[in-house]
Amino acid sequence: MKTLPGLVIAAALASLAPAFAQAPRKAVASPAVQKEFEGFIGKFRAALKANDAIAVAAMTRLPYMADASIADATQFRAKVWPRDFTAKNRACLQRSKPVYDRDGARNEIYAIACGGNIFTFTKTSAGFQLTDVDIAD
Repeated sequence: MKTLPGLVIAAALASLAPAFAQAPRKAVASPAVQKEFEGFIGKFRAALKANDAIAVAAMTRLPYMADASIADATQFRAKVWPRDFTAKNRACLQRSKPVYDRDGARNEIYAIACGGNIFTFTKTSAGFQLTDVDIAD
């Protein structure tokens, strides 16, 4: 008979578990941020379609990923463009849906996964910019 009280307590705790195990809320961009990003990504995609590395560099935070050796558009075109902006990645970036989130510093970001990479666009004081390309986990 000692197991009956234990079962009652276990059942009571199990019924409370869903209240504590709610999924985290998905981040949602404000309409103003959505509109700003839509304007940015439209220009970014036009530059990709034109295969215009210099225009993409102008929409990128430089030095690129804090690398002092990629501090201007010419260095970006020579070092980053051939590696990260292959024809396949450019096509993917043009058609894939960006996902909104906030990073660890609470910055508003959009990310697009392409070709095993994640391209991150961060809202900065200068507007949205490409800020990072990481290998997808």
